[in-house]
Amino acid sequence: KNLLDACCAALGFYSVGYAFAYGGMDFSDPQKTFIGTENFFLMGVDNLMFWMFQFAFAASSATIVAGTLAERCQMAAYLCYSLALTGFVYPVVAHSIWSPQGFLSAKAVDPLWGVGVIDFAGSSVVHLTGGSTALIATYLLGPRRGRFYDHRGIPLAEPVEFPGHSAALQMLGAFILWFGWYGFNTGSALSITGPNREFIVSLVAVNTTLAAASAGVT
Repeated sequence: KNLLDACCAALGFYSVGYAFAYGGMDFSDPQKTFIGTENFFLMGVDNLMFWMFQFAFAASSATIVAGTLAERCQMAAYLCYSLALTGFVYPVVAHSIWSPQGFLSAKAVDPLWGVGVIDFAGSSVVHLTGGSTALIATYLLGPRRGRFYDHRGIPLAEPVEFPGHSAALQMLGAFILWFGWYGFNTGSALSITGPNREFIVSLVAVNTTLAAASAGVT
């Protein structure tokens, strides 16, 4: 499902998602819009590296939900969800906060309450969007069949215990994620040149290290 997330995110964000999120960006235009209306299929986009960077955020929001739906959702339905999230839902949220035409954007000419919403590395744009989607999906799907209820929907006297997963793969996954977050978080600074930029990147790397270490022991 993570592989299909990347595939669907690439196609959805290429065709309409990027246009809805960042189409027609103009940092000098004070007008606020619900979604972008230009640059569909990357037409007129010169900075393809920016698209590639933002595609990674869109794909990340989709992969957050994958574990929630594991073994409980038909593949066709999952593909539809992945396309809908990266093609419309995520772009609407990204536009509102990260586009200068977004009504919550800190980069707008006239930001909300003078400051707007500052989201570094997508803590709300990416993770809150994916987490909220996962919560809704969990509610709609209900508990896994055969654990709390039998296949006829009758409650079991005792929940069925599921065997634990591979501890070795869990540790490997933790190291891969930890290492990947250094690129994800520090890369969100966008540049290491300019006044105090090296301090910002260093601080992000330190905070990433401490956050991962604290999560690991709790």
